[in-house]
Amino acid sequence: MATATLLALRRGYPEAHITWSVGGWSKAVVEDHPALDAVLDTGSLALPVQSVRGFWHFVQQLRAGHFDLAVSLVRSPLMSLAVMLSGIPMRAGLDSAGRGFGYTIRAPVNPQMVRHEAEIYLDVARALGLDTSGCVAQVSVRSADIEAVRQRIAAPRFIAMHPGGGRNPGMVMDEKRWPVSHFSELANRLFNRFHLPVALVGGRDDAPLLQAVADGLNEGMIGQYAGTFSFGEMAALGHLAWLYIGNDTGMTHLAAAAGGRVIMILGPSDPRRYAPFTPDSLAVWKPAAVAVRGVSAGAPQQWDWERDGIRVDEVEQQILDWLARRSLLPDTSL
Repeated sequence: MATATLLALRRGYPEAHITWSVGGWSKAVVEDHPALDAVLDTGSLALPVQSVRGFWHFVQQLRAGHFDLAVSLVRSPLMSLAVMLSGIPMRAGLDSAGRGFGYTIRAPVNPQMVRHEAEIYLDVARALGLDTSGCVAQVSVRSADIEAVRQRIAAPRFIAMHPGGGRNPGMVMDEKRWPVSHFSELANRLFNRFHLPVALVGGRDDAPLLQAVADGLNEGMIGQYAGTFSFGEMAALGHLAWLYIGNDTGMTHLAAAAGGRVIMILGPSDPRRYAPFTPDSLAVWKPAAVAVRGVSAGAPQQWDWERDGIRVDEVEQQILDWLARRSLLPDTSL
């Protein structure tokens, strides 16, 4: 979602050398982005400032870059302090409840106001006086990655499903996962309607989830791809799929940012904060009581998908309505 701000920065500073600081576990998502000149690997942690050693190493990395402007999209006061100690003269960042004390240009954040995370990030660009119109989440898709996916998935049209997610170095929230039985039922319904095969995708640890979904399928599965694709290839997969369906997870956001036609299924996270920040995507959600502060508040205490979450028939109908509005149903129904 932060790539929308990257686009605003590149448009506002067309001649600048832009370096993007990102953790090693996810740098592959942006390292080939056309708006970037360099990537600064900050290590294995979700935030480099989470440990004393990591904090000082990050400060040294920033000092060594001799940057003129720092742009921080992180609310942590430790990040604010690290950027302040970097010696960078201009420092723009988010200021939530005084946490942005280290920035010379501050974009206020009201943690009690529900706004999309990408819009909050864009506030920093706005504080710099930059034009943010039309800026959406966007990543590049390499032709080599498209070819790699096509070699594994030969079907000219297919539906990709990602039943995993909710886990990364900064968070574990399995409650974000729609039940695997629901994925199976939805896949069966969509196959009966469109006769498009399904590719089940996920990370290496998602193999049991993919198998559980596969066990509930009647027909029409291309295969299971657990840990098969790199980040770049997952972007290509989202770009190529006729429809990509997943939970509120980084991979679903990646597929959307790659230009995919994406359906995101949300439960204990609010789409007003976390829906894909792209024009060709649909967030499906049954309105429920969720934390105002978003996932930073932690996992919900008593979330129950059967009681609180959206049903299969509701997801199916919302998908059909969404496709109909785009005049896609006549061309894909058999």
